[in-house]
Amino acid sequence: MADARISPRERLVLTAIIELYIATGEPVASQALAHFMANREGLSSATLRNVMASLGEAGLLEQPHTSAGRVPTAAAFRYYVAQLTRPEAHAGRMAAGAQAASPMPQGASILSEARRGQIEDSFTGVVSSNEYLERTSHVLALISSGLGVALASSTTGQVLEHIHFSRLSTGRVLAVLVTQAGAVQDRVLGLDHELTHVELETAACYLNENFRGWPVERILAEVARRVEVEREAYHQMLASVDELCRKGALAGGEAGPAIFVDGMANLITAELDRERLRQMLLALEAKQRLVELLNAYVDGRQQEVRVVVGLDEASPAMQDLVLIGASARLGGANLGTVAVIAPTRIQYQEMIQAVRYIARLSERILEVPAD
Repeated sequence: MADARISPRERLVLTAIIELYIATGEPVASQALAHFMANREGLSSATLRNVMASLGEAGLLEQPHTSAGRVPTAAAFRYYVAQLTRPEAHAGRMAAGAQAASPMPQGASILSEARRGQIEDSFTGVVSSNEYLERTSHVLALISSGLGVALASSTTGQVLEHIHFSRLSTGRVLAVLVTQAGAVQDRVLGLDHELTHVELETAACYLNENFRGWPVERILAEVARRVEVEREAYHQMLASVDELCRKGALAGGEAGPAIFVDGMANLITAELDRERLRQMLLALEAKQRLVELLNAYVDGRQQEVRVVVGLDEASPAMQDLVLIGASARLGGANLGTVAVIAPTRIQYQEMIQAVRYIARLSERILEVPAD
């Protein structure tokens, strides 16, 4: 449904219905809506019924029972999120059929002082990336009454002890990474440019001498920074190091990244029948499914908050859930993904702001090695 087909009056009524439904959890009748919208443009119950009928025909409202009021559809919630997350929506230019995933604008309103204080207090004593991610899942579950999820990047928590490169054949190099925890990881890299044995040895020496004891995620960001800063003096050598890193020399192990989940019990109180609840919980309990979900919808290279209404593409059982997630960063590198998964009846504006705030908190509370 194009935005041009939604009148300003319909837009006003739809927003009021969504906010009333979020507050009460009950289907919205025209009488309750008229009371909620008292003194707004003098809309009578009869006028509201006509507008609601029009919104129903547009696929933005549905009627659960013959005599009940209306409830917003997934398309309606997407439209509502689009208005919250895009500056131009204030001018009424956002389409009702906008994509479910929308970026958080820089000009979004600030989280309340009380909520910020609660979040800050919750992270007291956190000193490592894994502690930050584990605490994040708990805090987001607490303040959202939904599922708090934090997914570490594939390199989070790994500290470099030693790295070695061996040329296998044209365009193929074996990278052997040893972490200070004793893990040994090897992978075959496919390179765009041929590197000699000498270049590979030089690259390994550079990484070992400069970055032993560094978290791997910090090394990736620092190498990229040095390529720019020291391009003239060390262009050839740093170019080799940069390509090896970009091709996965410092990627994580085969076991996959750590994922922290908290608040599963919160979803049991959702207004779902027993079978739908069972299917939803089964889908969410599969941690690999959650990893795939976060990787599919949240871009680790970006810092915007992403909002996805209706997760039925991942699993039909999750059609009534919303994901609000963002990438957390450390020293310019991706630390992981933090997210809330909750029923569509969530306080969108506050949760978008909370996820954004917590994602940015990582840079401030975690110690970053000096250059």
